[in-house]
Amino acid sequence: MNFLTQSRLVLTFNAGYDEDGNTMFQSRSFRNIQPQAADADLYKAAAAIASLQSHLLYSVERNNVYELTE
Repeated sequence: MNFLTQSRLVLTFNAGYDEDGNTMFQSRSFRNIQPQAADADLYKAAAAIASLQSHLLYSVERNNVYELTE
């Protein structure tokens, strides 16, 4: 059996291009997300946060940590 113990929201932004034309990315992590939070609600929050940024939102990730037991 496994139990969700922690959840983190990671937003990755397109921060422009370097001198070689490669895309540069910046990530922002938000810890202490309630494990019970629905994915759709987290995406809405990510979209709201992204609207306050000058860079374009590239991706939204949810990283979960589980406690594994028998």
